[in-house]
Amino acid sequence: MLLPPSLEELISKTHAVRVVGSVIDQIDIGSLADTYKGGGTSSYHPRMLLKVLVYAYLNNIYSSRKIEAAIQENIHFMWLAGMKRPDHHTVNRFRAQRLKNHIKEVFSQVVLLLMEAGHVDLKAVYTDGTKIEANANKYTFVWAKSIATNKKKMKAQLEELWNYTQGVAAEELQGDDPGEMEELDPKKVAQTIDAINAALKDKKIDPKTKQKLSYAKRNWPDNVRKYKMQESILGERGSYSKTDRGATFMRMKDDHMGNGQLKAGYNVQWSTQNQFIIHYSLHQDTTDTKTLIPHYKELQAQLGKLPQAAVVRRMAELWLGAELRILGRRGRGGFCEVQLLPP
Repeated sequence: MLLPPSLEELISKTHAVRVVGSVIDQIDIGSLADTYKGGGTSSYHPRMLLKVLVYAYLNNIYSSRKIEAAIQENIHFMWLAGMKRPDHHTVNRFRAQRLKNHIKEVFSQVVLLLMEAGHVDLKAVYTDGTKIEANANKYTFVWAKSIATNKKKMKAQLEELWNYTQGVAAEELQGDDPGEMEELDPKKVAQTIDAINAALKDKKIDPKTKQKLSYAKRNWPDNVRKYKMQESILGERGSYSKTDRGATFMRMKDDHMGNGQLKAGYNVQWSTQNQFIIHYSLHQDTTDTKTLIPHYKELQAQLGKLPQAAVVRRMAELWLGAELRILGRRGRGGFCEVQLLPP
């Protein structure tokens, strides 16, 4: 050890770390590099950080602190980092702020490299999916049906109060008739309640109606605003989790006791060929009936063309419609091959 060996000598020519370094050296990260404004102190190069992150994930290392330790202790990480030592804050900021919106582009470029090398030809791909549980509290849920029910009850109670006031003080009553409201609006609800209160100001009314009016004035306008906000988050979904608004409540796989569980999660679809994952997509739909077409449209946008055919579950023929043509069954497990027709 009079002349200490270099890292290059210590790492075998066939080691996976060299594959990671070689592949990422070949892809274009211009859009990722553009997220750096320049100026100030020098930054770690995004290509180096991307290599370190990919290799860490390849070795099931996800903690930024463990990645920092590996860069300082593991010769493979040292070789990838060029002996630079980014700390865990740098690693975390890179993947959370810089890489987050560009990871799909990086993935697609790797698939294109596989196509150029002849490992993937997109003649026939296999597509399937699964539901992945979100890191969300399963008790903090919002349901679209519950919002619709609450709004319906509120409108019915508001109409009941309006009709009661018409019977007691029809001449004094002013404001918008809740029966004519096509959609509950916070301002109109508040105006209607104020009109009812003004009409009943000097009238003798029963305590229950008085208590209901007091509750309505304090809560209903704010509740309508809350429902509107929740509906904007829901979109076309039936539910979402308050602690992860992107997650939808789905029926997960049965547990070890054979019980189905309803938990917040995502529907993940992926397509493979020759044991390579060539595309993946994340969906908020609870079933696969609405995910296959968007999945392949996204694949076409990422790779520039559609596969000639796809092998999917046989149930797909019930809902794919005219966009895909069934060619025949293949293999076991209820799978069939379909031809992908360009739009």
